[in-house]
Amino acid sequence: MNIATPWLARLGDGMRRHARLIRAVQWIVVGFYLLLLVVPAFLSLPPSQARMLDNLTLFAQFVFWGLWWPFVLLSMIFFGRLWCGVLCPEGSLSEWASWKGLGRGTPRWVRWGGWPTVAFILTTVYGQLISVYDYAQAALLILGGSTVAAMLVGFLYGRGKRVWCRHLCPVSGVFSLLARLAPLHYKVDEQRWLANQPPHLATPNCAPLIDIRRMRGNSECHACGRCSGQRGAVELSMRSPNQEILIVGSQPQTRHWDSTLLLFGMIGLAMGAFQWTVSPWFISLKQTLAEWLVERDIFWPLEANAPWWLLTHYPQANDAFTWLDGSVILLYIFGSSLLVGSALWLLLRGSTRLLGRGGDFFEHLALALIPLGGAGLFLGLSATTVKLLRYEGLALAWAQPARAALLLGAIAWSLYLAWKVLGLYGANGLRRLLAFAPVIAATALVGYGWYLQFWGWS
Repeated sequence: MNIATPWLARLGDGMRRHARLIRAVQWIVVGFYLLLLVVPAFLSLPPSQARMLDNLTLFAQFVFWGLWWPFVLLSMIFFGRLWCGVLCPEGSLSEWASWKGLGRGTPRWVRWGGWPTVAFILTTVYGQLISVYDYAQAALLILGGSTVAAMLVGFLYGRGKRVWCRHLCPVSGVFSLLARLAPLHYKVDEQRWLANQPPHLATPNCAPLIDIRRMRGNSECHACGRCSGQRGAVELSMRSPNQEILIVGSQPQTRHWDSTLLLFGMIGLAMGAFQWTVSPWFISLKQTLAEWLVERDIFWPLEANAPWWLLTHYPQANDAFTWLDGSVILLYIFGSSLLVGSALWLLLRGSTRLLGRGGDFFEHLALALIPLGGAGLFLGLSATTVKLLRYEGLALAWAQPARAALLLGAIAWSLYLAWKVLGLYGANGLRRLLAFAPVIAATALVGYGWYLQFWGWS
């Protein structure tokens, strides 16, 4: 259900009218981003007594990993992909390069739907291996490398478009899923579009390559405002945060890559990536493998001589990974992705079977876990926020109750969505309850995983 909000429509139209101001803000963000990304990478490691307000490296670390990424994720749930369209430096640079570039058509291999999932998995795992949250050089390698790749893709393909953002960005799939929960969106009235009543505004440049006339949700829209008011059919409006999951999510365009990224990436892989540093299972596995190697006089995996760009290697900070460390990190993260993701997949398949439905229902039901997946990512990333603030001497006694409230709220939201999805497919009475039971088990499994990290192992 959309709610008529004239002031929101005026806000969207204002974004279109003040496009030049938005571009200026984008370049300010680009400059700030490059300053914090590049300069700290060439400075010495901060001394132990340094604080973020007197050390650029620590300040940049807090901005990127304590504020930037956790709250960009949170913004997707409230405002859709406004960050992508208005503030993202990588998207701005990619579009700028596209205006200057070769303007080639987007090849078929670039448009493969699995790239956001693959890119998310690879960058997440690689970031853990080189400690991207802790060292400026690692941040420059991953974030800077992604930015260079975005500019290169922009230079090669499209004309003033964001081909990278649409098809290849490592977080575009995550943003696409989370934005479906946003109450703000650009509503398109296709009938008014077809009527095409004058006066006519100039055709907007939709940088993320969306067919505006047929746009039904937030998943691909960058909320940049360029199409606001077009043909009198596009306006910024308010809706129920459940609408896109319950209505748009039931339509045939839902893809299996959405459920794969959600179950195996956003939930399973992310849980392993955030957990391994505090997990006693990780320590036990590493000790067992180390003893096995020593008993057989195999010592090279215990050496910490890998370059910093392959495994964390900062001996001046007493932080260097052995080859065994790297191997066990990979085992733990991919093991978490496989075990947790497969368990969720089987439980949702069980619900599908109990209801006597097929693949379309499974894909739709999986979307109900988006609130829980988003909450897990925010909990994991904000753990860095809490850690860095505690280094500054802040107690943050409210952190644990806030985490519990967020996790329980996300579980309740996902269960509500799943219950409603079951109803959309005609389930009622005992059959609906039976099909709902595996979903309860799925949310309990995810909740237990985050409980271990923040309460069980602390």
